[in-house]
Amino acid sequence: MSSLSSLSSLKADAAPRGSASTAKNEQWIDKAKAHLLQNYKQQPIVLERGLGSRVWDADGREYLDLLSGIATCGLGHCNPEVVAAVRGQIDKLWHVSNVFYSQPQIDLAARLTAASGLQRAFFCNSGGEANEAMVKLARKVQKDRGQPGRYEVICFENSFHGRTLAMLTATGQPKYQKGFEPLPEGFTHVPYGDIDAVRKAVSERTAAILVEPIQGEGGVRQAPQGFLKALRTLCDEQGLLLLVDEIQTGMGRTGKVFAYQHEGILPDAISLAKSLGNGMPIGAMLCTEEAGKSLTPGTHGSTFGGNLIAAVAANVVARKVSEPQLLRDVAQKGEFFLGRLRDLQGRLPTVIKEVRGMGLLIGVELFQDAAPIIAKCREFGLLLNAAGEKTLRFAPAYTVSHDDLDQGVRLLERALRA
Repeated sequence: MSSLSSLSSLKADAAPRGSASTAKNEQWIDKAKAHLLQNYKQQPIVLERGLGSRVWDADGREYLDLLSGIATCGLGHCNPEVVAAVRGQIDKLWHVSNVFYSQPQIDLAARLTAASGLQRAFFCNSGGEANEAMVKLARKVQKDRGQPGRYEVICFENSFHGRTLAMLTATGQPKYQKGFEPLPEGFTHVPYGDIDAVRKAVSERTAAILVEPIQGEGGVRQAPQGFLKALRTLCDEQGLLLLVDEIQTGMGRTGKVFAYQHEGILPDAISLAKSLGNGMPIGAMLCTEEAGKSLTPGTHGSTFGGNLIAAVAANVVARKVSEPQLLRDVAQKGEFFLGRLRDLQGRLPTVIKEVRGMGLLIGVELFQDAAPIIAKCREFGLLLNAAGEKTLRFAPAYTVSHDDLDQGVRLLERALRA
């Protein structure tokens, strides 16, 4: 492609399709500012509908969504199979609580345990709750082993595990903890990927190690090869539980159903959320049979966890991401997208510092703050967000087309050159 035709292509992609008016967006945002708690730094558009990798705002403008609800709508917006499953269930029964059994939840547990190699499933509503369940499990297991002094969890610098008070403490980023002191005790942090530092941190109080295979909020940073396997060995040697936070990486995002499977290990427990329900609010903790024995009736629970609507949506996701072809597609599209982004880095070496990631979870680290670039991308019709101050995060739907990924790179280049 000539430089002239390349520039024409960039210009053709340079604005969202639809009305130029912002009146409806502005009206809704004014109302939001009057009534919503102002705890989010939201992008200034109101999204009304979506299909696949496209969304439309209140003024009818179309955007290419390469964030998919922050790695959540893995099968794309309004996926027809998910829509059909939810519609079919909503006419039958919505909610019964966990006082009773429900078939969608049982089916989901069977699918997830089969895919993971773990044996027991607990359902909740979010990733933070799933991580809370893992930490409670670890403490209870150690107490049942006759070691009540083992209650601490080794976590990692730059990690992110949720917004509850305990999970803020587990998170290795002080900016999230500021103002909420005193924090609960029982968590310690070491450098990510440093097995020697982990070994030195183990003490007679250590119950478990909590780790993300890829630090999503920490800048899309992948653990060094062999690190998870080394943690598994250390846990076996020291009688610790290995807890793997798969909230952002699980359910097919990296080209395997779960990211820990790239290392050929089996954790004691994992946490899931985000892509599990394709946007329906659901979280899960999966664990081994042995560990699960410690959470007996009354030790943990959730009113809404695994409710029928969320569970039927998650069953579609669990079925689809267990298909080898879909996983191959995610891996191939990820390599294609990484290649295109690295080509862009080659054209803009003083702008892009690094391109990294696995499957369809990719970070583009800049030499400048990411926020102005995100705003410019949105202006041109591309949605993404930041993972850290200088890293752009891409987490598109698994169903995204190669053409859409190419368009995303063109729009990003336009924004970086603006």
